Amino acid sequence: MTKRTNKYQLILKEISLAKEEDIKNEPLELEFDNHDNIFEIIKTIKGKNLFENEQQSAEFAIGLKMFSEVMIKNRDNALFTELFPVFGSFMRKLKSHQ
Repeated sequence: MTKRTNKYQLILKEISLAKEEDIKNEPLELEFDNHDNIFEIIKTIKGKNLFENEQQSAEFAIGLKMFSEVMIKNRDNALFTELFPVFGSFMRKLKSHQ
């Protein structure tokens, strides 16, 4: 039996570039899955008022969930060896923050 996950689509599009000479890229569109409901995570992070504005809360939540899901799927990758113990502590701290 396959574990059910939530599926998402992300479209990343450049609005403007800091350096005018940089070549503009085509939008990046990707589909990915995550074991958590990312929209609920965004609401929870916004409710904690951790950052100056709600957009930063959404950016943080999306980045964190995408990063952590890749890390979990690649837990045997040596790249994450040192990060796993401290990441667990970080997540506990984040979840307990009022």
